[in-house]
Amino acid sequence: MYLKSLTLKGFKSFASATTLTFEPGITAIVGPNGSGKSNIVDALAWVMGEQGAKHLRGGKMDDVIFAGTAGRAPLGRAEVTLTIDNTDGVLPIDYTEVTISRTLFRAGGSEYAINGQTARLLDVQELLSDTGMGREMHVIVGQGQLDQILQATPEMRRGFIEEAAGVLKHRRRREKAVRKLDSTAANLDRLNDLISEIRRQLKPLGRQAAVARRAAVVQAELRDARARLMADDLTAATLALESGTASA
Repeated sequence: MYLKSLTLKGFKSFASATTLTFEPGITAIVGPNGSGKSNIVDALAWVMGEQGAKHLRGGKMDDVIFAGTAGRAPLGRAEVTLTIDNTDGVLPIDYTEVTISRTLFRAGGSEYAINGQTARLLDVQELLSDTGMGREMHVIVGQGQLDQILQATPEMRRGFIEEAAGVLKHRRRREKAVRKLDSTAANLDRLNDLISEIRRQLKPLGRQAAVARRAAVVQAELRDARARLMADDLTAATLALESGTASA
């Protein structure tokens, strides 16, 4: 895997679209002070997902958008596209060439794309994880960064080694799975508590239901008894009426 090309448009000092083509091996970019060499490194970090403006030598993120000059107006957005040769399949994607793009709008909002398809920052980070081009950007060593690594805590050094060894992504996935498992276990405990409470409430409700069913049976028997009594009274009255009529 190697960087194949980098295209900048509206990024810092690169107002017009500028494409740098790389070949396998070592590439050196030389030029006088202020010619934009550091901006190329910033663009590389930015397109791979860098979120800290100070790491890009700016005060706020939209400082990466071309601010204008005496002869050219400011632009409304910055775009950087990185093309990676993935012939060796280092990146976990079924393409021999991978293009990552990032666009930032001065009006607000940003976009990522992988091979022309809209993507999230997380998708880019996952794709580049374990390559040294991931979230920690170990492939970019700035001034003073070596001292920072040497003075890092054991936990930070472990993160450097794990990403370089290709295990950091799996550890993060494991940690995410453990957190999800813990959350599921907590939900299960709450569900069991709810079931216990419902069962506790069901006992008196069951007794009330039995009483209600018995009351319904008694009321039905009472209605039947009243109906039979009324029928007997009606029969007796009819017979008495018929007997009186016959006597007359």
